[in-house]
Amino acid sequence: MSDYYDRDDRRRGSHRRDRDDRDYYRSSRRRSRSRSRSRSRSPSNRYSSSSGIPSAGMIPSAASQPPLSNTGGLPLDGYSTTLSAQDKINRELFVGNTPPGTSEALLMQFLSGAMRKTNLCPPDATPILACRTNQKFAFIECASVDTANKALNLNGVPFLGASLRVSRPSKYAGPHIPSLTWQQLTGQPLPPGMQPVPENNGMGGGSAEEKLNRELFIGNTTPEMTEAMLRDFLGRAMEQVGLTRMPGNPIVSCRVSGKFAFVELRTKEEAENALNLNNIPYLGASLRVGRPSKYTGPHTPHGNWEDILAKFMSGELQLNNAASAPAPPAAIAAPPMAQMPAAPAMMMAPAAAAVPVTIVPTRVVELKQMLTQQDLEDDEEYNDILEDTRDECSSFGTLKNIVIPRTGPGATKIFLEYLSVEDAGKAIAGLKGRTFDGRQVGATYFDEIKFANEDYSD
Repeated sequence: MSDYYDRDDRRRGSHRRDRDDRDYYRSSRRRSRSRSRSRSRSPSNRYSSSSGIPSAGMIPSAASQPPLSNTGGLPLDGYSTTLSAQDKINRELFVGNTPPGTSEALLMQFLSGAMRKTNLCPPDATPILACRTNQKFAFIECASVDTANKALNLNGVPFLGASLRVSRPSKYAGPHIPSLTWQQLTGQPLPPGMQPVPENNGMGGGSAEEKLNRELFIGNTTPEMTEAMLRDFLGRAMEQVGLTRMPGNPIVSCRVSGKFAFVELRTKEEAENALNLNNIPYLGASLRVGRPSKYTGPHTPHGNWEDILAKFMSGELQLNNAASAPAPPAAIAAPPMAQMPAAPAMMMAPAAAAVPVTIVPTRVVELKQMLTQQDLEDDEEYNDILEDTRDECSSFGTLKNIVIPRTGPGATKIFLEYLSVEDAGKAIAGLKGRTFDGRQVGATYFDEIKFANEDYSD
């Protein structure tokens, strides 16, 4: 009997040990599976081999390691990033005066072609890699720093009726690279009606400090004064009284912001002379002309528009008609108040010549050099031109009537009748100097009485 119980106890003990062993192995398998799952989720161990030899996936690649310098074994990531950013700035150029609506592809194609044509790059090269445009300017990225240096010679190249300003961006801090203007490079004169651009000179060219010396603040502007109108009016005023150093409009750009604007002059000397335009009347407002708040240069003594006008009317201030003529002094002594005449009507709107002539603003605009006699002979072509002109010129204001005479003294001219004088002024500022089929468009006011009587003679 005791043997039976002993055997029974041994069997129960064996069963308990078997259960304990099974529980142990189950727990071991669970821990093993958990470790296996953990290992399988680890990228570095995913492809480990059973041989104990690390597989390729376990060996960190060279690309995953930070680059080491050849001197101290320190990472070069920050250094190389800085070099890369600086290299891009050195390869980037600013392109100003771009016509509205200019596409990036067109500008890249044009500038690349200009560089190939003038041997600034090989015939099969792609000198410009990227371009981003804004409404009136763009930035281009050149293939190399050397290419960017050579592309500076595109400064002043004619493009769709405008003279492009090609210079360094304001964040450029590298050395000055001497360059020519497009006209100096090719020997071709600037087309009539186009305005010259500032040279990229050794004093900084397009640097922020140098640009600030050529920039002026224009206050008391009204909503109807567009950038083109202000640029044309103030530039013509300077030409009329001899405040310019060379032919052409001395104002290369203008940007309007609410009740004020900023203008950029060709040279620092012409910016100093333009200070004498202070208080000039325009469209019922007295414009305030002065230095911008960021200007930190020396004070420039100057007079006001009344002073400069009195000097000019008395013959003390001579008109500069040649580029070689010396510029008048920036400071104009103020004459007695009794000698200050009121501003004449000719200065109330952009004039058509650089000599004092009376221009009476009207609601009618005359466009010249847009058409040829051949354009007027075909009825379908004539109607297309009529509709295209109506669509384009309606953007400047309310267009009441458009007349394109096919015969007589008005043939090849276009006459636009607007609802107001202001609308007509916007049209002149927006259309003057444009090119149409390769011809420079002329835009002037036309006598309303003659227009009503269908007398289209000059």
